[in-house]
Amino acid sequence: MHNAKSIMHNFLVAFCILHSALSVGCSIPNLEPQSCIDARTPVREFYSFHVGNDMHFSQENLKKREQFLTPAFVARLESEADGADPFTTRNTDFPKAFRVGECKEVAPDETEFQVLLFWKDDVRSEQREIGVTTVKQNGQWLVDDVSAARTQ
Repeated sequence: MHNAKSIMHNFLVAFCILHSALSVGCSIPNLEPQSCIDARTPVREFYSFHVGNDMHFSQENLKKREQFLTPAFVARLESEADGADPFTTRNTDFPKAFRVGECKEVAPDETEFQVLLFWKDDVRSEQREIGVTTVKQNGQWLVDDVSAARTQ
């Protein structure tokens, strides 16, 4: 009986060691630069807020988004006409959903994200890509520019 207990104990110890080794060994490292890791959440929060609210451009809606934007970007947008959305398509064809994709570090305090925009309904299934530049100012990552949408 003592031998069976010893074999079972050794088996359990070996199983635990193997399980721990596989759990640690199978983790996928994040290869993004730290600036991309840090800026990803603010970009996702901005687009969650934007897509979840009225996307028609107006000075009132710009004010509601200021916390996510650099002062320089806000100043550039203040002369925009009402209606078209400068944060997605530059028109009133508003996407239904988005996904923050790849990121490239331009400098330690500047990144460029690929943001995918999606339209899906009974007659349309479309995806477009925009570029979103973020900069770190006063310890915060803020959207500084949005480049034109490209159909994919």
